[in-house]
Amino acid sequence: MPAPTALQKPETVAEPVLENIAVPTDDDDVLIDSFASSTQPGDTVVVAQTPKDVGDGMQIDEEGRPKFKPAGASKIFQKGENRKIPIPPHRMTPLKSAWPKIYPPLVEHLKLQVRMNLKTKAIELRASKETTDTGALQKGADFIRAFALGFDTDDAIALLRLDDLYIETFEIKDVKTLVGEHLGRAIGRIAGKDGKTKFAIENTTKTRIVLADSKIHILGGFQNIRIAREAVVSLILGSPPGKVYGNLRTVAARQKERF
Repeated sequence: MPAPTALQKPETVAEPVLENIAVPTDDDDVLIDSFASSTQPGDTVVVAQTPKDVGDGMQIDEEGRPKFKPAGASKIFQKGENRKIPIPPHRMTPLKSAWPKIYPPLVEHLKLQVRMNLKTKAIELRASKETTDTGALQKGADFIRAFALGFDTDDAIALLRLDDLYIETFEIKDVKTLVGEHLGRAIGRIAGKDGKTKFAIENTTKTRIVLADSKIHILGGFQNIRIAREAVVSLILGSPPGKVYGNLRTVAARQKERF
């Protein structure tokens, strides 16, 4: 062990060797970020290229964001994508008689594959290779479901051609609990003599109403369904048809002023 007072040679410190450092040229832009200050010797400097135009019709704007061509209609066919809509037993006979008017819009307009399954009493829909509309299956299912609820074929076809049509279903007991003759009188007030009251509500509110026992189905636009529902609820609660007619006249006058 050397004495503490002995002279010692200073230790030599190895100088760092810089390798593989990319030297930026005048034509390149150096990417500078928050980690640039912590770069250690031996690290590689990242050099960013100036964005350029790319082939295949894609261009890059001034901010460096790509511009793509507008997407066209593409095939959405996927194997196993289908719908099955059950049909009530009392609607099977009308379905068979109206079948020549039901399947052409589904096949020709929506490009779907349709099959009537008599064993399971259901309508089966499946997307084909020609289907381009992403909502074709849902529109077709809504169309068949509307027919199954009791709507006419011509009225149900409107669901395929218009996007802002809906179906609302509620029961009389949801408004007021009625039993026996009281329930029958409420249904009679809604229908009216020879369907006069129901037709008046439909023509005024531009909706379609189906009375299926104690269930009521309304087809139409959002605002029109609300107006028709209010009229039906008033009849269920016991309002005389004359008062409901007066309210409908007021609503019709407001709609004419609005348009």
